Amino acid sequence: MVTGEIGSGKSTALRYVIGGLHPSEYRVIFVTASSGSILELYRQILGELGVDNAGASRAVMTRRIKREILELVHGKKMKVAVVIDEASLLRLEVFAELHTLTQFEQDSKPFLPIVLAGQANLVDNLRYRNCLPMASRVVARCHLKGIDQKTMEEYLRHHLAIAGVNRMLFDEAAVTAIHQGSGGLFRKANHLARGSIIAAARSESTLVTADHVRLANTEIF
Repeated sequence: MVTGEIGSGKSTALRYVIGGLHPSEYRVIFVTASSGSILELYRQILGELGVDNAGASRAVMTRRIKREILELVHGKKMKVAVVIDEASLLRLEVFAELHTLTQFEQDSKPFLPIVLAGQANLVDNLRYRNCLPMASRVVARCHLKGIDQKTMEEYLRHHLAIAGVNRMLFDEAAVTAIHQGSGGLFRKANHLARGSIIAAARSESTLVTADHVRLANTEIF
């Protein structure tokens, strides 16, 4: 289970990890959760498996998903995993049933690990009584926090380098302002950095200052 505030980098971290898995050995089923029923989630999973029409029966869908997983595991000798992004949107009744999808050979084989990623309330959702069977199967947890100021400076330098800029455009006070204004969260930092560069360009300044960051902050947030 991976949790973090909005913009903390959960989806980016998942994409990075998945990108490092060789496609001939791993089959990652990536779905983005919604507030729909368990049937909607099953349809998403089946769609990622290339099965577009498996009926409307919960039991039929479950059997079809497990059949496809077993074919990948035994037939193609692949490791399979389901990654559910935005899992904090899932209904409680989905959590109450989702663990049954991972049960193979009387719940003795870990053929289908599931990675849940979402906001911090995902942990709270799993504390409800009906969700405890799912919660009891969580073997690892990670909470992504905002980065510190030094890492923020490195992050800004990294993105400038990607854009082909070989010098630091932000002065020390601007880095501090971006770090404080974003709470160390990547997405907010991106917005502030981009907005402050625009503000600096408008004032024909070659260096981004804290005043430019504050101006960007009033326009964005």
